[in-house]
Amino acid sequence: MSHEPLLLGIDAGGTSTRAVLTDSRGECLGYGVGGRGNPISAGPERAADGVMEAIAGALQTAGRSLADIAVVTPAMAGSRASGDHTWLRARLGQHGFDGRLVFESDLLAAYFSGSASPFGYALVSGTGACVVRVRDGRIDGTGDGLGWLLGDRGSGFWIGEAVARAVAQDLDRTGPATAMTDPVLAHYGLVSTGVVREGRTDVLEGLVEALYSRPPIELAALAPFAFAQPDPVADGILRTAGEHLADTLAAVLSGPGPLVIGGSVLSRSGPVRDAFLARLGDAADGLDVLAVGDGAIGAAFLAVRAAGGEPDATTLETLTRTIARFR
Repeated sequence: MSHEPLLLGIDAGGTSTRAVLTDSRGECLGYGVGGRGNPISAGPERAADGVMEAIAGALQTAGRSLADIAVVTPAMAGSRASGDHTWLRARLGQHGFDGRLVFESDLLAAYFSGSASPFGYALVSGTGACVVRVRDGRIDGTGDGLGWLLGDRGSGFWIGEAVARAVAQDLDRTGPATAMTDPVLAHYGLVSTGVVREGRTDVLEGLVEALYSRPPIELAALAPFAFAQPDPVADGILRTAGEHLADTLAAVLSGPGPLVIGGSVLSRSGPVRDAFLARLGDAADGLDVLAVGDGAIGAAFLAVRAAGGEPDATTLETLTRTIARFR
């Protein structure tokens, strides 16, 4: 059996987790998927469960155990702000791990999933939205990523909130009619009975109650209704989302380079991307736009670096090719 160090890169997300078992050359030896892996959004216990589930899948594929692993590199949102990592270290130790545990940013993992260049940008717009500038392989500039209350402009949450507001204004007759109204009402199981109390319809009252009784972040589930069918109100929301994302990128833009895009909002063609590119104008000409599905490849890339390696374009190509065998 080879004595070459084995490494684990973990893409620990708010909804699912991916684990990549690799060697120092970037050869993927195992791949696993687990549940929610971020302790901020899922809580420490549930996050540890999700990470360990993904790790178990990756190790089982290769017939290895955590005792064989030299470095574990979880990439997740808020990794730097949350300095206490005992929630994961303890669980890893219970299964024989005594190597190095090195946390990295999920945005840096997204970047290195698409590019090995030491300089460039990553823009992730899924439920939230954030942009980073990477210089010398590290993040040295950040735009937005402020969460649903203060920012995340152009994100799935931002779009979903705009959809909810547009539908409420349609029902309240304070805004234009929109084709999004019926599917949003159906989403919440609401049907008008024609009853009006104090000048307000029962279906609007039902929508208000449904929206305020749920966590605000669940508004992101309404975003797909803006993409579903041509509608002037929906198109306006999507164009504004694209402009917001462009403005966030412009805040950290300092020259040409690769732009790695993650998340579902900007990855598809249509009004968001069209408005994004139009808003950037000539600045878009110097950007090499690269779309990625998740940060698993980049997490493994960062694990190689954490182990003392110097991963490059060849490492990225090897990881991309060999991980694809397990997807």
